[in-house]
Amino acid sequence: MSNAQPPSNFQPAPPPGGYMPVAQDPGRTLGIVGLVLSIVANVIGLIISIIAFTKSKKAGFKNTPALAGIIIGGILTAISIIVTIIVIVVAVKVAGHCADLGPGVHVEGGVTYTCS
Repeated sequence: MSNAQPPSNFQPAPPPGGYMPVAQDPGRTLGIVGLVLSIVANVIGLIISIIAFTKSKKAGFKNTPALAGIIIGGILTAISIIVTIIVIVVAVKVAGHCADLGPGVHVEGGVTYTCS
C-alpha cells in the first residue's frame, strides 16, 4: 500500500453527467429576508439588504431581491421619517393651542381641537 499523494495539479473528476455543480450565492437567502423586512421593518430590512447585496457582489453574483430590498427599504424609511416629522409638528402645534385654550373642545378657524 502506497501513501502517494496526488499531483498538485490534480482535479477531482466531474460528477456524473459531466456538469460541474453551480456555486451558491452567499447572499441570496439574506437578500430575500432583507426584502421582506424592508417592507415590515424598514431600517432593519434596508441594512440586511445592503449586507446581502455586498456579499453577493463580492462573490460575483447579482442579487435582485437584495437590490429591491435596498430600494424599498430606502423609500419606506424616507417616507417614515417624513411622516414622523409631520406628526411631531402637528402634535406640537396642537399642544401649543391647547396651552392657550385650556381643557375642553374648541373650534378655532374651522379646526376642532380637543384638549385635556
